[in-house]
Amino acid sequence: MAEPEFTATGVRIDKRLRSLTRAGQVRIDKGRVELLTSYGSEIDSAPVQAVRASQPWYAPEGRALADLNGNRYLLTLGEHDPAPGEPGPPAARRFVEAVRRAAGHSG
Repeated sequence: MAEPEFTATGVRIDKRLRSLTRAGQVRIDKGRVELLTSYGSEIDSAPVQAVRASQPWYAPEGRALADLNGNRYLLTLGEHDPAPGEPGPPAARRFVEAVRRAAGHSG
């Protein structure tokens, strides 16, 4: 079984002003972006080409916006990423890059 293209756990997922989960999961696998609860139940999913992902200029570094099926989600990723002493971009930036890469866009 192939590894997902992107996985982040312990993700806070908000929709508007409502928190849907504080320990959810975000995955990009088999051409789909999936937002899951901490129990693995699907909150929302969409083909990666239909997902818009960005990092809002007004939010802290570890947050990303994801638009799926007409719904906008605020994802708080990477409070513990990268690991202490490890170089690398925060998970929010990696998520945005992974969506663009999976959808066939560069940069």
